[in-house]
Amino acid sequence: MVIKLFWKDPYMKECYAKVTAIEDNKVWLDQTVFFAFSGGQASDKGTINGINVLEAVKQGDDEIYYVLEKEPNFAVGNNVKVEIDWDYRYKIMKLHSAAHIVYYFFIEKVGQQKVIGSNISIDKARLDFAYNESISQLLPEIQKKTMEIINQGIEIKTFNDEKDPSRRLWECGKWLMPCGGTHVKNTKEIGQIKLKRKNIGAGKERIEVILVS
Repeated sequence: MVIKLFWKDPYMKECYAKVTAIEDNKVWLDQTVFFAFSGGQASDKGTINGINVLEAVKQGDDEIYYVLEKEPNFAVGNNVKVEIDWDYRYKIMKLHSAAHIVYYFFIEKVGQQKVIGSNISIDKARLDFAYNESISQLLPEIQKKTMEIINQGIEIKTFNDEKDPSRRLWECGKWLMPCGGTHVKNTKEIGQIKLKRKNIGAGKERIEVILVS
C-alpha cells in the first residue's frame, strides 16, 4: 500500500521513495507526492529520478503506478526522488476548492440536482448537472457569492472520515463533502475566478470555473 503524502501535506513538492515494483516502464513506490487521476481531478505532472511521468494510474484504493517515458534507470529497492510540477498542482488545488464552493451556492439557489459529471484540469474546473433550464442568469449571483467566500479567507480542511478512515472529507465553514483530491488551506489562496455556462445537450447544464488571477 502506497503512503499518499499528498493527503498529509498537499504543499509537498518532492519526496524520496523506495521502489517496490517495476514492470517495463511502470513503477510502484512505497510513498508518493504525485497525485493520480481520481474523482475527476487530473493527475500531477512531474518526474521520478529525473524521468518524466507520462501517466499516473490509481490501482484500486491502495496503490498507484507511474508510467515513465522510458525504462527506469533504477531497480526495485532503490530510493528515488519524486518531484511534481508545483505550478500545475497549485492551479488545480485552487480550482478544485473553488468548484466545491460554486457547487454549494448552485444547489442553494436551485435545490439539490443530480451531478452527471465533474472534472478539474489545469485550465478550468467543470460541474455538469441534470437541469432543464439555462443557468446563465444564475451565474452572476453565484460568482459574486463565491468571491465573497474566497475573499473572507475561510480555512479549508481535508481529513479522513473517523467513521470510515478510507474515505476523505473536505470541509469549508458549514460545508462538508467527500473528496479525495488536493486543496488549498484557505479560500483566499484561490484568487479571482469567473464562471461560464455551457450547454452540453438537452436537460444538461455545465458550469465552468476559470482562474483569472
